[in-house]
Amino acid sequence: MKNIVLLLVLIITGSVNSQILEPVKWTTSVNKISDTEYELVATANVDKGWHLYSQNVPENGPIPTTFTFKGNKNFLKKGNTQEGKGHVVDDPVFEMNIKFFEGKADFKQRIRVKGAVPFKVLGTVEFMVCDDSRCLPPTEIDLEFDVK
Repeated sequence: MKNIVLLLVLIITGSVNSQILEPVKWTTSVNKISDTEYELVATANVDKGWHLYSQNVPENGPIPTTFTFKGNKNFLKKGNTQEGKGHVVDDPVFEMNIKFFEGKADFKQRIRVKGAVPFKVLGTVEFMVCDDSRCLPPTEIDLEFDVK
């Protein structure tokens, strides 16, 4: 009986300690601007208490959010990825003023279509999230946009 209780405690402890934190969930969408221009939208849904950093952060700060799009013959990027307003605060973890996002953040990239529609745009986003006491290591997520 004692061995069974010990085994159950070890299983429960192991499963609690092995939970992976994923405080950001990403979704994608595409807005048609004109016959030749589209807007790729990557939306971050950030869990309460966590914040996602901007694409532009001060030196010696956290890892910025970075988007990379795999080029193909169907489109050309127009400009850089744009982000929303966010919040600029005195970050307690990094002890500097940093822009970050809470709750939800949209990042938008315009493209010009060169070929036939439909096609897919593949990309990745690398990002870092923190709460008021800790940060998670940078994470890279694959993104897929359906241009129709």
